[in-house]
Amino acid sequence: MPDDELRELEAKRRKALWMLANISLGDSKAFDALSILDDLELQERADSPHADKALELNMVRDCVTAQHHHSGIGIILEQAIPQPWRERFNQASIGSTRLVDGPYARDWYKFLIGWEAEMRHLEAHRAARSKPKLD
Repeated sequence: MPDDELRELEAKRRKALWMLANISLGDSKAFDALSILDDLELQERADSPHADKALELNMVRDCVTAQHHHSGIGIILEQAIPQPWRERFNQASIGSTRLVDGPYARDWYKFLIGWEAEMRHLEAHRAARSKPKLD
């Protein structure tokens, strides 16, 4: 997928995830965000039909390691982060401070933990959406 297209897709995903974060489970306000995320997931599956997101996350967690920077702060090397994870991290990190040589390792690890929490929250919203309403 071209970089511009990936950047746009991940920016949409990030916006929708942030929107969903402030909506209670089962609230009809979640419809728009869920629709966007569902569409993005369908597009992603069409582009890469054999992708296993959980496996990908574990693999990326294992392959990106902190580097000691001469400033004494742990950093990660962006080129070590495979796509689409690099773009996902970049979108989630807009406005964050970093060193010229790379983002802070603690921000990378915080992103990974946050991503897992966002995916659990997304799945909870999807489950709430599919539950029949009892009056």
